[in-house]
Amino acid sequence: MEYRRITSLADPLFGQVHNMLAEVFPPEEVLEYSLWKEPLEDPGIRVFAAVQDGTVVGTTEYRYYADWNVAMTDFTIIGREGLGVGRFLAQNRLQDLQKLAADNHAELLGMFAEIYDPYRVAYDFGGIKPMDPFVRREVLSHLGYKRIDFPYVHPSWQGDGEAVSGLDLCFMPGSEDVEEIGAGLVADFLTRYYAVLKDKPDAWTSMVEQLRTRDKLALLPL
Repeated sequence: MEYRRITSLADPLFGQVHNMLAEVFPPEEVLEYSLWKEPLEDPGIRVFAAVQDGTVVGTTEYRYYADWNVAMTDFTIIGREGLGVGRFLAQNRLQDLQKLAADNHAELLGMFAEIYDPYRVAYDFGGIKPMDPFVRREVLSHLGYKRIDFPYVHPSWQGDGEAVSGLDLCFMPGSEDVEEIGAGLVADFLTRYYAVLKDKPDAWTSMVEQLRTRDKLALLPL
């Protein structure tokens, strides 16, 4: 299995990746095909595919913020069961991020991720069993992700200014002893992460403003 980076819409692997996104996630979570041109060409956004015999069997997107020494996992998709795709992606992603942190003369502080909460909202997506929202949540808990203790919404990736709920913003700290995260860091991260979306819902703006009035946020079990 190969870990291949995709940096252009012209890469034939990207068509397979985008189809995988559309099969697994609801429409409001998927950026339209042509709008991927700039993200793919952005050196700070890393889109990789797990490729076996020329076929994409999994994919992940993430980014590293050198000034905060944190990462964000945008998505991880297992496209075929029974191949160890999940571990392959997680291990290669971590090695890549650790190298980026080392080049920044630091050790990775941790990694953000938005995680669906199927115990609150019934989701009708997932494609194959490993992508079932209940399974995904438990796997991410096993990896070390913890729920950041505040009510979370995010702007729809369809760019319509709607608020999307039913997810938790989570953080996987580099050390298991870490039990809280700075609220200012969370607010700054969300502001930069969603800067690309022009229309933000009032609920999201209010949430970020509330975060800026707080000092620390607890990291709770998933």
